[in-house]
Amino acid sequence: MIRVFVADSTRMYTQLLGEALSRDSRLQVTASPQELAPVQIYEAANKNAVDIVVLGSGAKEEGFPGIVLLEELRTAHPKIKGVVLLDSAGQEIVVAAFRAGARGLLTRNESLENLSKCVHQVHAGQVWATSEQINFAVDALAASSRVRSPEVNGLEQLSKREAEVVSCLAEGLSNREIAEKMRLSQHTIKNYLFRIFDKLGVSSRTELLSVTLRRSLPKSALTEGELIAENINR
Repeated sequence: MIRVFVADSTRMYTQLLGEALSRDSRLQVTASPQELAPVQIYEAANKNAVDIVVLGSGAKEEGFPGIVLLEELRTAHPKIKGVVLLDSAGQEIVVAAFRAGARGLLTRNESLENLSKCVHQVHAGQVWATSEQINFAVDALAASSRVRSPEVNGLEQLSKREAEVVSCLAEGLSNREIAEKMRLSQHTIKNYLFRIFDKLGVSSRTELLSVTLRRSLPKSALTEGELIAENINR
């Protein structure tokens, strides 16, 4: 039985999606939140042991809150796999969803049957996306390797340890995994993150990864094989 948590932009959409997935006898849809604000969704997902989260992407004007929420959920629970429902299929939102950890992407004009198939495929460890969406991710990775702007005023402020934390984030590691890799406590890693966010003027991991696309870390601060541009979409 695959445990699935669903949260969309409105209560009605959430209920419809949950009912549709519940028709699949192999899926167990957990209780959806009564309120659709990010805080309530995050708390509800934390209370239920889930395998897959299905989230609406949210509006661009609001910073794609569903995608940001997915990133936060996967930070707390790295084993959770994400499926994102896209209002559009442009490159920006597709790349943002992949960076947040999505393993399945569907646009809203697709069938509910495809949603069920997507959940099963993602649970099996595969990626559900169109060839065009995969190409968007590949193009973003290729472009990031060419971006070496001389304007590194923000990232060059980072210490070697802080730069290593950023490199680990770009590899998709959780706080626990970073702590294990760097042989530090999770509390210390959180403190490093707070300092990094403050130095770069960002408030989330998504914003931090966006900064690394536009700027590069000083070479002296990078450990061997940890160039952020090479790992940004892992």
